[in-house]
Amino acid sequence: MAEPDLAVATTATGTDIRGLSGASTLLRVLLVATSYPRDAQDWRGRFIADISAALARQPGFRVAQWAPPGVVASGIELATTPAEADWLSRLMARGGISHQLRTAPIQGLLDSIVLLRALRSAYRRTTDADLYHLNWLQCALPLPEDGKPALITVLGNDMRLLGLPMMRHALRRVMRKRKVALCPNADWMVTPLKEIFGDLATVTCVPFGIDARWYDALRDPVRLHSPPCWLVVTRLTADKLGPLFKWSEPLFRGEARQLHLFGPRQEAIAVPEWVHYHGPAAPEQLASDWFLRAQGLITLSCHAEGRPQVMLEAMAAGLPIVASRLPAHADIVENGQTGYICETPDHYGAALSALEDPGLNQKFGEAARALVTQMFGTWDDCAIRYLRIYRLLQAGELRV
Repeated sequence: MAEPDLAVATTATGTDIRGLSGASTLLRVLLVATSYPRDAQDWRGRFIADISAALARQPGFRVAQWAPPGVVASGIELATTPAEADWLSRLMARGGISHQLRTAPIQGLLDSIVLLRALRSAYRRTTDADLYHLNWLQCALPLPEDGKPALITVLGNDMRLLGLPMMRHALRRVMRKRKVALCPNADWMVTPLKEIFGDLATVTCVPFGIDARWYDALRDPVRLHSPPCWLVVTRLTADKLGPLFKWSEPLFRGEARQLHLFGPRQEAIAVPEWVHYHGPAAPEQLASDWFLRAQGLITLSCHAEGRPQVMLEAMAAGLPIVASRLPAHADIVENGQTGYICETPDHYGAALSALEDPGLNQKFGEAARALVTQMFGTWDDCAIRYLRIYRLLQAGELRV
């Protein structure tokens, strides 16, 4: 039998769900994540909250969520104990497990041990789950030998962690006795994942959705902020910022342009005085204000990115993108159509100058919005993409 086609056509009006209408059995899913926003103003793990809420809106589900504490959608059951929730909250306050492993390896290792023990306990007591949906590849490590299928979302940082000693071997051991779908959120991760796990798991890209608030943003490039205002929305780390300050200084120092930087300071980064630094920004603040008056979004990251959600949100709001050459950026920015991919300071300066023309800015912005509408849709579209894979896993119709 041929492997089922996992691609789900997404359009501006929704996702094709043919083949799902006959699935009437209530499906019990354990949704696991190590990051989750505390409230609507919290930027951390926002996409997990969006996935969770979208799954809660779909019929035929019972979703239990094991994640740090926060506001959950109606219909979502909490699978964390009070002690687990308290520890996860403190882990989030320290920056999360990935941040700890990167910046404080000893504490990160200790936290990893506690995390894996807590996950093992959660898996063993959640006996009524039909399948696991894990948001972080390493969350699969303590899965019990129960044969239950697993959908594992893979992000860019997961690819970096696969380089840790014995990580690949440990994950392969977990996958051997169950059906597994590895679902990176960007196409560039599919090939390396197939090379590592393709004999044990189905690997298929499942793009995230985009919240409707970004599509609803009404931006008029003819009436943008003067002087030209450019946005950077990122965690402040050396890798995430890349050469931003060095390349930008001769272009932004003075009154000709403004560079507005949003995001939490996760490393001891000195922000130059000519940069307008605002700290973390709530999504509503960006959608209703800053995205409407900016020329575009800049990212010169050299971090191991999956598919940066803020880039998709900016494109949905009609902003052109100026980005460094990374697989994650080239995967969604059509160079010369929805933005520019820059490899040198000269390329970067030329891109800013070009996109400060209102006509070209509008053309690129409209193309960016059309592209993400077609490719990604909304979070409900994303939830239906996951639903289809859930059903195929449950039916045993996925094969490598």
